[in-house]
Amino acid sequence: MTAIGNFLWFILGGVFMGLAWWLIGLLAFVSIIGIPWGRACFVIGQFAFFPFGKEAISRDMLTNKTDIGTGSLGLIGNVIWFIFAGLWLAIGHICWAITCFITIIGIPFGIQHLKLAGIALAPIGKTIVSKEVAAAAFRQNAENTVAKHRS
Repeated sequence: MTAIGNFLWFILGGVFMGLAWWLIGLLAFVSIIGIPWGRACFVIGQFAFFPFGKEAISRDMLTNKTDIGTGSLGLIGNVIWFIFAGLWLAIGHICWAITCFITIIGIPFGIQHLKLAGIALAPIGKTIVSKEVAAAAFRQNAENTVAKHRS
């Protein structure tokens, strides 16, 4: 089912937003200082091409460690990202979501565009993993939180 969803997504518009992510990534690479953002654009652009069966989660949730992208520098990076590219990519995803919501068949695609719009607003500190890995990370973090509260 994931393969069918990804195929339909790709031919019914996912290719356009994936290319938009990659275009923003190329522009970020040209500016030299934007290389970290450009790298994130290519990863999320690939996710935008084939989003079904994958999920974007915070890296600190996956690794249980903070890093440069999940700390205060990541927050500053996300603010800069929001101003220069995030808002525009989010608007693109929202426009595609509205287009998809017009038809009954397009509703799952519209929901996926809204998820991608959320990622477009603040992508620094996130990573793309399979749904199974994301579920395992959520479960492990919940178990760690419960164990911390019990002790």
